[in-house]
Amino acid sequence: MSTKYSIRFYKDQEVRAIWDEKDSKWWFSAVDIVWIISESKNPKNYWKVLKNRLSKEWNELVTNCNQLKLTASDGKKYLTDVLDSDWIILLAKNFPNNNAKDFLDRFLYSENSIDWQSRKKAYALFENNLIQGKDIWTVKALKQIHAYLFWWLYDFAWKIRQKNISKWWFRFATAEFLDETLHNIEIMPENTFDEIINKYIEMNIAHPFLEGNWRTTRIRLDLILKKRLKKCVDWSNINKYDYLNAMIESVSNSTTIKKLINEALTDKINDRNVFMKWIDYSYYYEEEWK
Repeated sequence: MSTKYSIRFYKDQEVRAIWDEKDSKWWFSAVDIVWIISESKNPKNYWKVLKNRLSKEWNELVTNCNQLKLTASDGKKYLTDVLDSDWIILLAKNFPNNNAKDFLDRFLYSENSIDWQSRKKAYALFENNLIQGKDIWTVKALKQIHAYLFWWLYDFAWKIRQKNISKWWFRFATAEFLDETLHNIEIMPENTFDEIINKYIEMNIAHPFLEGNWRTTRIRLDLILKKRLKKCVDWSNINKYDYLNAMIESVSNSTTIKKLINEALTDKINDRNVFMKWIDYSYYYEEEWK
């Protein structure tokens, strides 16, 4: 069985994670967490000094510190000190500041959130090779993806919205004519990169569900790119704020979003780690836009 890697985010900073199949839990990079909590400019050295001090104190945090291989900035995997949730709480006690408390409140308990529950469903789309087929751009397929991601989480999962919604300054497609709008999008061509992205943009403007539209359409975008062009998007190569601004701009000008997506295309369509990483980034886009 292949190893499960993940990326968590806290205030736009990455925390690398790896799944322990034996004990059914996640391990997180100690250096990444120290970097966030301490705000040190040299987190590796900071962790080294702290680890040495704790070791001299016979601190159980250090004696139980595990090492697993995580991907570094150079793309290679190295043995890295990792901590589980319990050890992260012990680590945070060495930083009696508001930053440590906020980190624990927002990071450790996120697995109970709707976003995290639906993210696990998104992982399963790859694990089980679900939602495949020639009709991936149909409204039926879109509803299937939404239902799979949000079933038991939202009572409106897979249901086309019956009321008007808006975000920021923009009002999405009128609910009264949404069925007609979705039909027109469904029959749009999808053979070239430009056609596929045009269809993606129009579906964003339609926003057929009350919640979860971007997560659903990004998954479907990758499925159709995989089917038509033998490509998918490495979302980790697209900055969150560049993406959000480009999507807003795409209502009147699609140039920027097409450029961002085109430059992030990869042919690693069957690479599990690429898929897991882009799911993590895709959900990260949904966090509060500050």
